[in-house]
Amino acid sequence: MYVVLGASGNTGHVVAKNLLARGQKVRVVGRNAAHLQPLAAEGAEIFIGDATDASALTKAFYQADAAYVMIPPNNTSNDFRAFQDRVSDAIAAAVRNAGVKNVVSLSSFGAEKPSGTGPVVGVHNLEQKLNQIDGANVLHLRAGYFMENTLPQAGAIRMLGTAVGPVSANLKLPMIATCDIGAAAADALVRLAFRGKQTQELQGQRDLDYTEATTIIGRAIGKPDLGYIQAPDNQVRAAMVQMGMSENFAGLILELAAALNAGHMRALEPRTASNTTPTKFETFVAESFVPAYQQHAAA
Repeated sequence: MYVVLGASGNTGHVVAKNLLARGQKVRVVGRNAAHLQPLAAEGAEIFIGDATDASALTKAFYQADAAYVMIPPNNTSNDFRAFQDRVSDAIAAAVRNAGVKNVVSLSSFGAEKPSGTGPVVGVHNLEQKLNQIDGANVLHLRAGYFMENTLPQAGAIRMLGTAVGPVSANLKLPMIATCDIGAAAADALVRLAFRGKQTQELQGQRDLDYTEATTIIGRAIGKPDLGYIQAPDNQVRAAMVQMGMSENFAGLILELAAALNAGHMRALEPRTASNTTPTKFETFVAESFVPAYQQHAAA
């Protein structure tokens, strides 16, 4: 039995679908039954529970051979770091109490740092808590910069005629599609080749900076001259809050951007076949960004 947290999210649903496609028994965990129904239709067992509830997660993990764990996004939280710590406490307690022997966790590049990386500090703490569980084999997948982080640019381009953000225009980032993270996690869960406590970076198909990414987006949406502007923090903060983020979450994203810009947060492994994933940014733009941009146009 495999248990998948965040099964209606970007990575979790891919993990679950991949495991189900391989004929595995899967229990999917989430707060909203309706969001899990597509996986139930493919044969998954549904478990409704909150990620901060250790007793609920312990029940969810009952008789699990392996689990995929992650901290769900919560960009309206007024204290996101406290929320992250409640979730990581609950996950670690449930893994320990249910006796789960194999765990794959969604982490991030930069998770070796205990501070100064915004929301990535939360997955640093999750790693530390899982590493303290005797007898559990744990693989932390330290994923690169999500390609999905570029999706808010659809609104910015509509409003401002340019892409804009807090990250330096020429900073190379290991950009990765979340579908590739889910596929890598599912593969790790099926093979169970990890022992003890291990980390593995996932660096995407290639490193890209925002200037290159914006050029690719511009070509795809018929704006070949599209540019990118690194805006001051106060402007970016105001825009993020206007989009619905809490002030607290927006501040953490700006701390993350500053860590990237300063080199405080970066990939540590040399790029290899094992940490390179297949989806090109061009493919992501065609399949995900262009529809998002068109939806903004319709709205």
